[in-house]
Parts: sequence; structure tokens; C-alpha cells
Amino acid sequence: MEAPPLERKLAAILAADVEGYSRLMHANEESTLATLTSHRTIVDDLLARGNGRICGTAGDSVLAEFASVADAVTCAVAIQQALHKANAGLPEGERMDFRIGINVGDVMVKDGDIFGDGVNVAARLEALAEPGGICVTRGVRDHLRDRGGFDFEDLGEQAVKNIPRTVRAFRVLFDPNASVELAPNVTPVETDEAARDGPPAAAGSASADPETIELAFWQSVEASGDAAEYQAYLDRYPQGTFAALAQARVMSPPAQRESAPESQAVELAFWDTVKESDDPKMFEAYLAKFPEGEFASLAEIKLQLLRITSDTDG
Repeated sequence: MEAPPLERKLAAILAADVEGYSRLMHANEESTLATLTSHRTIVDDLLARGNGRICGTAGDSVLAEFASVADAVTCAVAIQQALHKANAGLPEGERMDFRIGINVGDVMVKDGDIFGDGVNVAARLEALAEPGGICVTRGVRDHLRDRGGFDFEDLGEQAVKNIPRTVRAFRVLFDPNASVELAPNVTPVETDEAARDGPPAAAGSASADPETIELAFWQSVEASGDAAEYQAYLDRYPQGTFAALAQARVMSPPAQRESAPESQAVELAFWDTVKESDDPKMFEAYLAKFPEGEFASLAEIKLQLLRITSDTDG
């Protein structure tokens, strides 16, 4: 039988990854995983609300498609503005910046994933972007140049890896301290199975699971030293994972309020990166790090099942 033809379509492609991710992991794996979990919750939520569809994730990277070029650029700006605010509450050495590239072009679609030259160009543009910035092709700029609200800086022709022609690139100019308004979400956004396979936040889900949302909320207030913000957490999660700690900080003098990430937050972030994995080594790593952890029994069960499956397949 002949293979069915691949679907082709025109799309705006958004590629994003973390600048200096390897450096951050080398400096502090636990803190980096916790920050990545929190930041990805923000990114995934904005992609869903901005009419995007996550097509794939791999570690610190995200690939999404949009039917509208305007939606793609607006969503990218919203992401960078939200992450800029999230980073403001972190120590300088733990801040995490994403770079975003956007291209518009023809893509091939198979099992929900997108492929082709259009995707490759978006990925190369992302590498050209500054930390916290957005880089787009001339095609994207031309779609938006006569519409209000978008400003661009011409970066000229760029030679990029594995693309035989030069690419005319433009930097999107925006105020990182402002808040752009997203277009109404006109269609339900479905997340592909492939997007759920990657880390961190059960990764790539358009709506993060409750544990991840709670973790993101806590990480947004834990370093503030503001009793009102800890009380806001308690109001929303009176029986939450960090309720006892939040209550203690509400009652303690300001000078005694701790600001370092807590071990519970780190463990939860670590578990979120491995819980959907089919690799026994991921659960072995969790158990080595947290032998008495909250999810240790689940990790042992999952590890045993994976080993049985491996023996059966062998």
C-alpha cells in the first residue's frame, strides 16, 4: 500500500528555547528545573490563550503553530513580557530568558507534528534572537508592516546554519514592562501527545495540571517577603503543599522570612519532569535524589513496571 500523502498547509511557526540552559543546569540543576517548570506554565498558558497549538517540546524548547501571523507575534510579545515580570522576582543568577523566532511558510503535517523548511527557518531565527527577544522573517514583517501596534528593526540578510539561502531577519521592538492584549481564543486548543512527552510541566499541556499551577503560584510569591502575598497563596490553597510554610511566613517578622527555594518545590519540579517518562533511568534519578520523597512509592512502582515491560520485550 502506498503511504497516504502528507498534509501541507501555510502556518506561522513559533520556535522558542531557553538562552544558556546548559549553563544554568551546570550551575544549579534543582533551581533550574524549578524555574523552567514555572516559566513553561506561563508559556503554555499564553500559547493556548493566544490561539496557538503546541506541536512539540524537547527539554527547554517549544514549537507551536498559529493560523494567524498577527496572533503569533502578539503571543510572542505577551510571553516575553510575562517572563520578564517572572524573572524580576528571581535572583539574577537564576533568571531564565527565552529566545523566540517566528516564520511564516509552508509546513508538512504528520500525526500532529509539523516539519519542513518553514520550521527549520523559525528555529534558526530563534538562535538569532537576543535573550528575552523575538526575531522574525521578512515574510512575517511584511504581513504586519501596515498594521498598527508592531515595530521592527531590520537586521539585514543573515546566513544561518543548514539553510542554503540567506534569511532577512527583523527584531520585534516592544516594551518588556508593558502587557499586550491577546486576541480572543476563537477555537479550542488541543495539545498533541508528542507535546506531552517532554519536560517539564507534564510538558506542553495547554492547561497545566493543578500541582504545577500551585507550584507556579508559590514560586511567584515565595521570594517576595510580603505577608500579603503569602496570605493570597493561603486563600487560594488553604490545604496546599506549601500552606504550613506560607502560614509561618505570614506570622514571622519580615527579617526572618526566608527567600530561598524550598526543598518541596524542588522535589515537585523534579517529579514533574519524570512522571510521564518511559525511561527507568529517570525514576532511578528521582529515587537517588529523594529516597524518602513524597512520590518515592509511585516512582518505585513505575520503575518496577518499566523493568517488567523491558524484560518481556527482551
